[in-house]
Formats: sequence, C-alpha cells, structure tokens
Amino acid sequence: MTTENTKDIGKICIPGMRISLLNKEFISGPGTYELKGYIYAALAGILKMEKDENTKATIVSVESPRTPSVLPKTGDIITGKVTVVNSRMVNCIILCVGPSVLVRPYRAVLKKEDIKATDKDRIDPYKCFRPGDVILARVLPMTEIHWYHLSTAENELGVVLATAEGSPQGVSMIPISWSEMQCPKTLVKEPRKVARVIPENINQALFPVDKTQNKTEETQKS
Repeated sequence: MTTENTKDIGKICIPGMRISLLNKEFISGPGTYELKGYIYAALAGILKMEKDENTKATIVSVESPRTPSVLPKTGDIITGKVTVVNSRMVNCIILCVGPSVLVRPYRAVLKKEDIKATDKDRIDPYKCFRPGDVILARVLPMTEIHWYHLSTAENELGVVLATAEGSPQGVSMIPISWSEMQCPKTLVKEPRKVARVIPENINQALFPVDKTQNKTEETQKS
C-alpha cells in the first residue's frame, strides 16, 4: 500500500505533541492519533513520513524502539480490564488490541452513554461492570489527548470474564443471561453487561480460562 521510500524527518516527538494538520495531504499513521483536525504523537519517538501510493497522501507516524508498533486505533476491538466504576463512567486499562498483547497498558474510559445502545439515560454502570472485570470494547474516536474512549454498545461487546465478590480466587462466573452472571461455586449472582459472543481468541496467557465455564445457557432469553 505504501512506498518503501521513507523519509526520516528526524524530529523528536513526545506524547500529545501536535505534529500537523489532518487533511487529504496528511493522514494519521502508527504511533499517532487524530483529534479535532490535527495529528498528534501518541508516543515518544522519531517523526517519520511515508507516501501512500494509492492516495498520494503522506502517512505521518512516530516510531520508537521501546514502544510496540501495535497501538489502539479507532474501530479496533480491545481487551481491557476495569479499574474504577462510578455513576458516570467506567475507567479501564487496555491490555490487548485484537490478538496482540500490548507491551504496556493504555488508559481508557467508557462513558455511561456508551455502555448500551438503548435506555442510555437509565443505565447504571454499577450494574454493568465491576473493578477487575475483563471486557471486550470498541475504540471510539479520541476526544481527549491522554485517554482512549471505548464503547460496549454492540451486543457482542461487554464482560467476558468476571469473579463474584467473595468467590474463590480464579473461579470465573458463568453468564446465565445477557445481564447477569453467576459463580458456579457460591451460586452468587451479580449483574453485568455480558458480551453475547464469548471470544475464542481472548488471550489465554493473560487470562487463563476454564472453557467449560464460558458457555452460556442455550435457553436464555435474548
């Protein structure tokens, strides 16, 4: 898609630095992100520019030997872990982009209105997520420099791994509906925004799972 003639601009970039306008001539590449009509550096490294053979636009990127080439971008499905839940939003850390494990986590926020596609005004984040939950979410366009924004509005997105309060460590709850999970040991039930498709490719190295616990009941209501 791109030419091999990469021009090394050589400029040192730091996270959050504004690099250039975002238009038909300059588009965002690896190590950068788009925000309000500009391209910003997402990491510390060297500024590079590369011509796209098809569009003739210049791809603006930032490369660093210490930072992974895989970074979350708009539209990606990520695996994250919930850290804080309050009445307005859910704070998370992004650990994987697709099947790729990130070298370091990235901070993200899931706003109340982006949790579900319906009944947005009546959503209670406490009934959808708890700290420690492992979730699947989609990356939304960035509106803040230092935070990724996520959505779990799609049916296939939401909680994939969770442990009930007071349950033995390492015992994951089983989905019993699309809004509730149950611990197989203590039988404690807790509300969750359950992902409708339990992913086969969730990273087993980070989140070892007993696959027999991850089957939803076929008779549950949609």
